Amino acid sequence: MKYEKEKLLKQKIQHIDIKTFNGVPLIDSFDHMAFQSRNLARACAIYDTMLKDKDCTVILCLAGSLVSAGMKKIIVDLIKHNMVDIIVSTGAIVVDQDFFEGLGFYHYRGFIDVDDNELRKLSINRIYDTFIDEDDLRICDMTIKKIADSMTPKAYSSREFICEMGKYLEKHGRNPESFVLAAYKNNVPIFCPAFSDSSAGFGLVFHQTEKKEHISIDSVKDFKELTELKIKSKETGLVIIGGGVSKNFVQDTVVAADILGVDTPMHKYAIQLTVADEKDGALSGSTLKEANSWGKVDTTYEQMVFSEATLTFPLLASYVYHKGNWKQRKTKKLNNYFA
Repeated sequence: MKYEKEKLLKQKIQHIDIKTFNGVPLIDSFDHMAFQSRNLARACAIYDTMLKDKDCTVILCLAGSLVSAGMKKIIVDLIKHNMVDIIVSTGAIVVDQDFFEGLGFYHYRGFIDVDDNELRKLSINRIYDTFIDEDDLRICDMTIKKIADSMTPKAYSSREFICEMGKYLEKHGRNPESFVLAAYKNNVPIFCPAFSDSSAGFGLVFHQTEKKEHISIDSVKDFKELTELKIKSKETGLVIIGGGVSKNFVQDTVVAADILGVDTPMHKYAIQLTVADEKDGALSGSTLKEANSWGKVDTTYEQMVFSEATLTFPLLASYVYHKGNWKQRKTKKLNNYFA
């Protein structure tokens, strides 16, 4: 079959808006059911309890193709309405997906029964049933290089570099709906422990190849900064979407604090939405109860939800938004801690 690029990149992904529907009645109904519906109801209740707890710092962990799947607006609203204080994410979500759209590019509705060889010839990349223009991604790569070129040569945490990305979008962005931009404006720190595993990596490789004096991303500085925020915050709650490195990175801060000789409590609250299985011993499916054996997560308020995020994340976020307990929270503006 012969494809035309213009026809394939025609229907833009539309981002779901949690403000337009009230998930509370459905979640309340789920609480009287069984299996993952009841698990999701309990997870929603725990997240809402985090927001009611004045001493709790809420940490949102992101993994998977969330923005490309239409969930960018959720993250933006969680930031704008003070329902998250820190974000720990994979690099792809931050750079290839959110920053990419902030530059004015889009993800498109695609399909899985497609000839991927033909897509490659057309410079179209596929994420399951979503298409992306590779030519646009190259512009994103080079924009990262441009930002790096403008910075004083030294080692930066990913948080520091992502602040510069937010600053760039504020001046040059073409789409104001970006969680990188929202986080920058609201002083919400974003950490990417595997930052170079993304479009940023390509831009930074080009930057370091071209510049004798160059910047670098210091993952140890990331770990140190996030551990400092854990120590400062004391009580913390985790909202984990997916799993992987973001999940482990934030859990490890408790152990890091202990090694530093600081008596810091385990994460008081923790919920996770995942489709990963615990039986193979991999991190994404490992239960939050298992993390308790490492001294990372308390088990009083923890809940696993084994279901796919495009179904569960919008319901979770809509529930806490419409419950309204975020309105009583004080903004933490934790980026200012490093000012």
